Amino acid sequence: MTVRPFEIAVPDAVLDRISRQVGDARIGYAPADDHGSWSYGTDAAYLAELVAYWREHYDWRAHERALNRWPHFKAEIDGIDIHFQHIRGSGGGRPLMLTHGWPGSIVEFQGVIERLAFPERFGGRAEDGFDLVIPSLPGFGWSGRPPKPIGPKGVATLWRRLMTEELGYPRFAAQGGDWGSVVTARLGGEHSDVVAAIHLNFLVGPRTDPADADANQAYWAAYQRVQATEGAYMSEQATKPQTIGLALFDNPVGTAAWVIEKFHGWGDTGGDIESRFSKDVLLTNVMSYLVNDAMLSSFWAYRSIMRERPFEGRIAVPTGAALFPGEFYPMPTRANAECVYDIRSWTEMPSGGHFAALEEPALFSEDVRTFLRDFI
Repeated sequence: MTVRPFEIAVPDAVLDRISRQVGDARIGYAPADDHGSWSYGTDAAYLAELVAYWREHYDWRAHERALNRWPHFKAEIDGIDIHFQHIRGSGGGRPLMLTHGWPGSIVEFQGVIERLAFPERFGGRAEDGFDLVIPSLPGFGWSGRPPKPIGPKGVATLWRRLMTEELGYPRFAAQGGDWGSVVTARLGGEHSDVVAAIHLNFLVGPRTDPADADANQAYWAAYQRVQATEGAYMSEQATKPQTIGLALFDNPVGTAAWVIEKFHGWGDTGGDIESRFSKDVLLTNVMSYLVNDAMLSSFWAYRSIMRERPFEGRIAVPTGAALFPGEFYPMPTRANAECVYDIRSWTEMPSGGHFAALEEPALFSEDVRTFLRDFI
């Protein structure tokens, strides 16, 4: 066993350096027709507002204490120090792994921990509570960085070892969105001997519905629009991760600009970023990268797209899907998804977007809990 307790305690020197850099930062300019629109990317006026708040009001130590409310641990697996939260819930050892994506972090899940681990505190049943394991992806947050890019297949193997060898769970369920959904799908596809079921709020599958030509045409049209308007970040991070990574490495405000634009565009914000994400949440998520020098290594995950073959088989473990209407990326039809996944539950949510657990903690938790009741 290599599991050891861990507490987030960022050195004062690191916080002082970031504070100086934020204090000295200048905000660039924008075209005259871009004020408040985000149509050219990050809105300079909003970034200036966020930076002013960062300088004058944001308190990392308060958010550090909040993150430390639930226990943290580390375990060395294949030479990588994996950070994770482990919360033993009221359900008597029903293990559930939650995996974040990019540009997210474990911050996304803090609002669902109590709902999933102790549902009786929200009018639910204690026996539905989960033992939660919430890891930081390799090279993200407080996890160690791998020596070279590691893709979803490799992460899924690390997660299997964490759950079965380090934590002693012979069988577990898994949930994910964004990169977390790809890792979770690999768990279901290649580790079904230990994975009881998976729940996804982002589905990657075949782009052809064998029964519906109209749906195929609609999907491809939506996919092309997204690639044209949202795909540049992925191309850059997959092909030249070091270029953008080195540009942002020692640049807190630049990192914030790169990250918050995704929260604005991918969340169910209606154009108002703070309708879903407070300044404190946005900055705490950004800080999870900054205090660990992790933005650069987080880009390496995208390079794995160039190196790692996708999983090509059918994922036979029971799968629950929650589709949130503000999701920026087009999701398949159920018939389409069933070509890849053993869909047992399909929920079309009334609101929420890409960062589902963060945006709609109650809807997210209820769907996960209801679906997994029969499988773990």
